Amino acid sequence: MSIGIALMGLLVGFLVGLTGVGGAALLTPVLILIGVNPSIAVGTDLVYNSITKLFGVFGHWKQKTVNLQMVKYLAMGSIPSAAIAIGGLHYFEASYHNQEQIIRHALGYVLIFVSVAIIFKTFMEKKLRPNRWQTKPLSEKKLLTVLIGVFFGFIVGLTSLGSGSLFAVAMIYLYKMKTSEMVGTDITHAFLLVTVAGLLHVGFGNVNYTLVGNLLMGSIPGVLIGSTISAKVPTRPLRAVVAVLIFVSGIKLI
Repeated sequence: MSIGIALMGLLVGFLVGLTGVGGAALLTPVLILIGVNPSIAVGTDLVYNSITKLFGVFGHWKQKTVNLQMVKYLAMGSIPSAAIAIGGLHYFEASYHNQEQIIRHALGYVLIFVSVAIIFKTFMEKKLRPNRWQTKPLSEKKLLTVLIGVFFGFIVGLTSLGSGSLFAVAMIYLYKMKTSEMVGTDITHAFLLVTVAGLLHVGFGNVNYTLVGNLLMGSIPGVLIGSTISAKVPTRPLRAVVAVLIFVSGIKLI
Protein backbone atom coordinates (compact mmCIF):
# COMPACT_ATOMS: atom_id res chain seq x y z
CA MET A 1 0.00 0.00 0.00
CA SER A 2 2.84 2.41 0.87
CA ILE A 3 4.62 1.76 -2.43
CA GLY A 4 1.35 2.21 -4.32
CA ILE A 5 0.64 5.54 -2.57
CA ALA A 6 4.19 6.77 -3.23
CA LEU A 7 3.83 5.86 -6.91
CA MET A 8 0.51 7.69 -7.02
CA GLY A 9 2.25 10.72 -5.47
CA LEU A 10 4.98 10.40 -8.11
CA LEU A 11 2.41 10.47 -10.91
CA VAL A 12 0.46 13.38 -9.42
CA GLY A 13 3.66 15.33 -8.75
CA PHE A 14 4.86 14.66 -12.29
CA LEU A 15 1.60 15.96 -13.79
CA VAL A 16 1.66 19.03 -11.54
CA GLY A 17 5.25 19.82 -12.51
CA LEU A 18 4.52 19.19 -16.18
CA THR A 19 1.20 21.03 -16.56
CA GLY A 20 0.87 23.34 -13.53
CA VAL A 21 -2.55 21.86 -12.76
CA GLY A 22 -3.34 21.76 -9.02
CA GLY A 23 -2.51 18.55 -7.22
CA ALA A 24 -5.62 18.56 -5.02
CA ALA A 25 -7.94 18.24 -8.02
CA LEU A 26 -6.00 15.14 -9.08
CA LEU A 27 -5.21 13.63 -5.70
CA THR A 28 -8.31 14.01 -3.50
CA PRO A 29 -10.77 12.21 -5.82
CA VAL A 30 -8.28 9.39 -6.41
CA LEU A 31 -7.84 8.88 -2.66
CA ILE A 32 -11.61 8.67 -2.19
CA LEU A 33 -12.09 6.36 -5.17
CA ILE A 34 -9.48 3.91 -3.79
CA GLY A 35 -11.31 3.78 -0.47
CA VAL A 36 -9.90 6.54 1.75
CA ASN A 37 -12.53 8.14 3.99
CA PRO A 38 -13.59 11.48 2.34
CA SER A 39 -12.88 13.62 5.43
CA ILE A 40 -9.45 11.97 5.83
CA ALA A 41 -8.75 12.50 2.12
CA VAL A 42 -9.59 16.22 2.36
CA GLY A 43 -7.63 16.80 5.59
CA THR A 44 -4.63 14.81 4.40
CA ASP A 45 -4.59 16.60 1.06
CA LEU A 46 -4.67 20.03 2.74
CA VAL A 47 -1.65 19.21 4.93
CA TYR A 48 0.18 17.67 1.96
CA ASN A 49 -0.58 20.77 -0.14
CA SER A 50 0.63 23.09 2.61
CA ILE A 51 4.05 21.40 2.66
CA THR A 52 4.44 21.36 -1.13
CA LYS A 53 3.31 24.99 -1.57
CA LEU A 54 5.80 26.17 1.06
CA PHE A 55 8.67 25.50 -1.35
CA GLY A 56 6.93 27.55 -4.04
CA VAL A 57 6.41 30.48 -1.66
CA PHE A 58 10.15 30.67 -0.89
CA GLY A 59 10.98 30.83 -4.59
CA HIS A 60 8.51 33.58 -5.41
CA TRP A 61 9.38 35.55 -2.28
CA LYS A 62 13.01 35.67 -3.39
CA GLN A 63 11.92 36.79 -6.87
CA LYS A 64 9.65 39.48 -5.37
CA THR A 65 6.69 38.28 -7.41
CA VAL A 66 4.12 38.40 -4.58
CA ASN A 67 1.44 41.11 -4.31
CA LEU A 68 1.13 41.19 -0.53
CA GLN A 69 -1.83 43.57 -0.56
CA MET A 70 -3.87 41.18 -2.68
CA VAL A 71 -2.79 38.23 -0.54
CA LYS A 72 -4.04 40.13 2.52
CA TYR A 73 -7.44 40.96 0.99
CA LEU A 74 -7.98 37.41 -0.28
CA ALA A 75 -6.95 35.89 3.06
CA MET A 76 -9.29 38.25 4.96
CA GLY A 77 -12.18 36.50 3.22
CA SER A 78 -10.89 33.00 2.52
CA ILE A 79 -9.45 31.94 5.89
CA PRO A 80 -12.56 32.71 8.02
CA SER A 81 -14.77 31.23 5.30
CA ALA A 82 -12.74 28.01 5.15
CA ALA A 83 -12.90 27.78 8.95
CA ILE A 84 -16.70 28.11 8.82
CA ALA A 85 -16.91 25.36 6.19
CA ILE A 86 -14.75 22.98 8.24
CA GLY A 87 -16.66 23.79 11.43
CA GLY A 88 -19.93 23.23 9.58
CA LEU A 89 -18.77 19.82 8.40
CA HIS A 90 -17.90 18.85 11.97
CA TYR A 91 -21.31 20.06 13.17
CA PHE A 92 -23.21 18.06 10.55
CA GLU A 93 -21.16 14.96 11.37
CA ALA A 94 -21.91 15.33 15.09
CA SER A 95 -25.61 16.09 14.55
CA TYR A 96 -26.61 14.16 11.43
CA HIS A 97 -23.65 11.83 10.67
CA ASN A 98 -23.67 12.86 7.00
CA GLN A 99 -20.28 14.58 6.69
CA GLU A 100 -18.90 12.03 4.23
CA GLN A 101 -21.91 12.31 1.93
CA ILE A 102 -21.69 16.13 1.94
CA ILE A 103 -17.97 16.05 1.12
CA ARG A 104 -18.37 13.48 -1.64
CA HIS A 105 -21.15 15.36 -3.44
CA ALA A 106 -19.53 18.79 -2.95
CA LEU A 107 -16.27 17.37 -4.24
CA GLY A 108 -17.96 16.01 -7.36
CA TYR A 109 -19.56 19.33 -8.30
CA VAL A 110 -16.42 21.34 -7.51
CA LEU A 111 -14.27 18.98 -9.61
CA ILE A 112 -16.52 19.68 -12.59
CA PHE A 113 -16.19 23.41 -11.89
CA VAL A 114 -12.40 23.13 -11.54
CA SER A 115 -12.08 21.18 -14.81
CA VAL A 116 -13.91 24.00 -16.63
CA ALA A 117 -11.67 26.56 -14.87
CA ILE A 118 -8.55 24.71 -16.05
CA ILE A 119 -9.79 24.68 -19.65
CA PHE A 120 -10.61 28.38 -19.40
CA LYS A 121 -7.19 29.23 -17.95
CA THR A 122 -5.40 27.10 -20.55
CA PHE A 123 -7.05 28.43 -23.69
CA MET A 124 -8.46 31.85 -22.77
CA GLU A 125 -5.75 33.46 -20.62
CA LYS A 126 -3.98 35.18 -23.54
CA LYS A 127 -7.20 36.03 -25.41
CA LEU A 128 -8.86 38.11 -22.71
CA ARG A 129 -8.72 41.79 -23.51
CA PRO A 130 -8.45 44.34 -20.70
CA ASN A 131 -11.89 44.92 -19.22
CA ARG A 132 -13.22 47.59 -16.88
CA TRP A 133 -12.44 45.47 -13.80
CA GLN A 134 -8.82 44.94 -14.79
CA THR A 135 -8.21 48.66 -15.25
CA LYS A 136 -9.36 49.59 -11.74
CA PRO A 137 -6.68 49.81 -9.03
CA LEU A 138 -6.70 47.18 -6.28
CA SER A 139 -7.71 49.77 -3.68
CA GLU A 140 -11.07 50.15 -5.46
CA LYS A 141 -11.59 46.38 -5.55
CA LYS A 142 -10.92 45.61 -1.90
CA LEU A 143 -14.48 44.45 -1.16
CA LEU A 144 -14.64 42.40 -4.38
CA THR A 145 -11.30 40.74 -3.52
CA VAL A 146 -12.45 39.87 0.00
CA LEU A 147 -15.72 38.43 -1.36
CA ILE A 148 -13.80 36.28 -3.86
CA GLY A 149 -11.83 34.99 -0.90
CA VAL A 150 -15.03 34.25 1.03
CA PHE A 151 -16.62 32.30 -1.83
CA PHE A 152 -13.64 30.23 -2.93
CA GLY A 153 -12.29 29.85 0.64
CA PHE A 154 -15.50 28.09 1.62
CA ILE A 155 -15.06 25.68 -1.29
CA VAL A 156 -11.45 24.95 -0.29
CA GLY A 157 -12.44 24.32 3.33
CA LEU A 158 -15.19 21.96 2.22
CA THR A 159 -13.31 20.00 -0.44
CA SER A 160 -9.57 20.97 -0.35
CA LEU A 161 -9.94 21.96 -4.03
CA GLY A 162 -9.45 25.25 -5.81
CA SER A 163 -6.81 26.97 -3.66
CA GLY A 164 -4.86 27.58 -6.87
CA SER A 165 -7.02 27.01 -9.94
CA LEU A 166 -10.19 28.88 -8.91
CA PHE A 167 -8.37 31.90 -7.51
CA ALA A 168 -6.12 31.98 -10.58
CA VAL A 169 -9.12 32.29 -12.91
CA ALA A 170 -10.47 35.20 -10.83
CA MET A 171 -7.07 36.89 -11.03
CA ILE A 172 -6.88 36.45 -14.79
CA TYR A 173 -10.27 38.03 -15.42
CA LEU A 174 -10.48 40.71 -12.72
CA TYR A 175 -6.90 41.91 -12.17
CA LYS A 176 -4.17 43.22 -14.44
CA MET A 177 -1.02 41.41 -13.35
CA LYS A 178 2.13 39.96 -14.85
CA THR A 179 2.01 36.18 -15.10
CA SER A 180 4.89 35.76 -12.63
CA GLU A 181 3.18 38.06 -10.11
CA MET A 182 -0.14 36.26 -10.54
CA VAL A 183 1.49 32.87 -9.92
CA GLY A 184 3.47 34.13 -6.91
CA THR A 185 0.45 35.84 -5.35
CA ASP A 186 -1.76 32.82 -6.00
CA ILE A 187 0.62 30.29 -4.45
CA THR A 188 1.38 32.51 -1.42
CA HIS A 189 -2.30 32.99 -0.64
CA ALA A 190 -2.96 29.29 -1.30
CA PHE A 191 -0.23 28.35 1.18
CA LEU A 192 -1.80 30.48 3.93
CA LEU A 193 -5.28 29.15 3.19
CA VAL A 194 -4.46 25.43 3.01
CA THR A 195 -2.16 25.67 6.06
CA VAL A 196 -4.91 27.11 8.26
CA ALA A 197 -7.51 24.72 6.81
CA GLY A 198 -5.10 21.80 7.27
CA LEU A 199 -4.46 22.72 10.91
CA LEU A 200 -8.19 22.80 11.57
CA HIS A 201 -8.53 19.32 10.07
CA VAL A 202 -5.60 18.21 12.25
CA GLY A 203 -7.56 19.44 15.25
CA PHE A 204 -10.54 17.31 14.22
CA GLY A 205 -8.32 14.25 13.63
CA ASN A 206 -8.88 14.18 9.86
CA VAL A 207 -5.24 13.71 8.79
CA ASN A 208 -3.38 10.50 8.01
CA TYR A 209 0.28 11.41 8.55
CA THR A 210 1.60 8.15 7.10
CA LEU A 211 -0.36 8.90 3.93
CA VAL A 212 1.10 12.42 3.83
CA GLY A 213 4.63 11.02 4.15
CA ASN A 214 4.13 8.41 1.42
CA LEU A 215 2.64 11.00 -0.96
CA LEU A 216 5.52 13.41 -0.37
CA MET A 217 8.07 10.65 -1.02
CA GLY A 218 6.65 10.25 -4.50
CA SER A 219 5.45 13.73 -5.37
CA ILE A 220 8.60 15.74 -4.63
CA PRO A 221 10.74 13.88 -7.21
CA GLY A 222 7.70 13.79 -9.51
CA VAL A 223 7.35 17.59 -9.45
CA LEU A 224 11.08 18.01 -10.08
CA ILE A 225 11.03 15.62 -13.05
CA GLY A 226 7.87 17.17 -14.51
CA SER A 227 9.19 20.73 -14.11
CA THR A 228 12.48 19.79 -15.77
CA ILE A 229 10.88 18.48 -18.96
CA SER A 230 7.89 20.89 -19.07
CA ALA A 231 9.73 23.30 -21.37
CA LYS A 232 10.25 20.50 -23.91
CA VAL A 233 6.66 19.21 -23.95
CA PRO A 234 3.52 20.96 -25.29
CA THR A 235 1.61 21.38 -22.04
CA ARG A 236 -1.69 22.87 -23.29
CA PRO A 237 -3.00 19.58 -24.77
CA LEU A 238 -1.88 17.76 -21.61
CA ARG A 239 -3.73 20.26 -19.42
CA ALA A 240 -6.86 19.63 -21.48
CA VAL A 241 -6.48 15.86 -21.00
CA VAL A 242 -5.99 16.30 -17.24
CA ALA A 243 -9.06 18.57 -17.12
CA VAL A 244 -11.12 15.82 -18.77
CA LEU A 245 -9.86 13.27 -16.21
CA ILE A 246 -10.83 15.65 -13.40
CA PHE A 247 -14.28 16.13 -14.97
CA VAL A 248 -14.82 12.34 -15.15
CA SER A 249 -13.70 11.99 -11.51
CA GLY A 250 -16.29 14.59 -10.56
CA ILE A 251 -19.06 12.75 -12.38
CA LYS A 252 -18.13 9.51 -10.59
CA LEU A 253 -18.33 11.13 -7.17
CA ILE A 254 -21.78 12.68 -7.64
